[in-house]
Amino acid sequence: MSKLELADGLAAPVSGHVDLLIVAAEHSGDEHAARLVRGLLERQPGLKVCALGGSHLAAAGAQLLRNLTGQSALGFAVIAKISYYKALIATVVDWIGRHRPRAVCFVDSSGLNLRIAQGLFARGYSAKAGGPTKALYYISPQIWASRAGRRFEMAKHLDGLASIFPFEPAVYADTTLPVEFVGHPFVAPDYVPPVNYDPAGPVLLLPGSRKGAVGRIFPVLLEGYRAWGGTRPAVVLYPSEEIRAVLQAANPPANVTLQRMGEGGPVAASAVLTSSGTMSMHCALAGIPGVVTYKADLLTYWIGRMLVKVEYLGIANLLLKEPMYPEYIQGAAKPEALARELKDCLENPARRERTRAQAERLRALLSQPAAGSAVDWMVRQLG
Repeated sequence: MSKLELADGLAAPVSGHVDLLIVAAEHSGDEHAARLVRGLLERQPGLKVCALGGSHLAAAGAQLLRNLTGQSALGFAVIAKISYYKALIATVVDWIGRHRPRAVCFVDSSGLNLRIAQGLFARGYSAKAGGPTKALYYISPQIWASRAGRRFEMAKHLDGLASIFPFEPAVYADTTLPVEFVGHPFVAPDYVPPVNYDPAGPVLLLPGSRKGAVGRIFPVLLEGYRAWGGTRPAVVLYPSEEIRAVLQAANPPANVTLQRMGEGGPVAASAVLTSSGTMSMHCALAGIPGVVTYKADLLTYWIGRMLVKVEYLGIANLLLKEPMYPEYIQGAAKPEALARELKDCLENPARRERTRAQAERLRALLSQPAAGSAVDWMVRQLG
């Protein structure tokens, strides 16, 4: 059997050894991790990187062991995939124990990644347990929003964490976990955003990247756009063909264009109706006026209400401590409410100016600190 055969579901390193394993289970994590890998390989071309992630990591130069980005799930949907995730965790832990990378870097996706870190510790593979592999984390779980007690288990299992929000190091101050703010990747000097602001541009409809959530949110965004009644066209950005199929199932009208993210360059938009995920931050930094909406399945929503302890769902709103994007969640996400907000975004000069000023404040908050970038942090971790 050759070293490339999938004896345990994951290929062996093509070079015979691996320095760094990246684990990024979602589309946004795949993109962030890819930028980290590109930067690392520019500085250390001989570095051997393997990854569980997606197409961006593969294009950045990592050996892709498995594409995880099509499997991401949220809330109640995870229950149906418990056996899949348990098997995946066991397979990843075994792979790390067999191939002994210098470090593994977990990117976001705490439900999966913290369990892998726990498994590495339990098996004695991680540095915290006396093993050869550092367990690192890039993009902190949102412990400041829910289940804050996780930080103590993280400190037990992890060797270091790079955060992308400036307030996060203080959240871990009562633990032994070293945490550094490395700046947000969306404001890095070389970052090319997928959207920018143009008052004459189309409306953006952004339902997210998770299949179940998109199926619930996109019809709501379409209804709000239709209720607005204007003639300006709309563009929907999607990350994968799987999500495109969900969008098409909602039968969007002819003036709503489906466009794959990254194709055709940045989209210049005049306003946005968006879910609360990664793309809402892109739009906020671009100064595009808009509104955040979200709809979860009922079980996830009620559990979330009990667990989440933050004033806003949108991260831009949280950072600014004010509603840059008004939020319409669950039953509040009605077509007439979204239509009213869309009209105000397009016709109210004061709102456009307020959004521009808020975007400038947001960029300043997220800018890279003097201590350096995520790449600088990873170089230090790898020694």
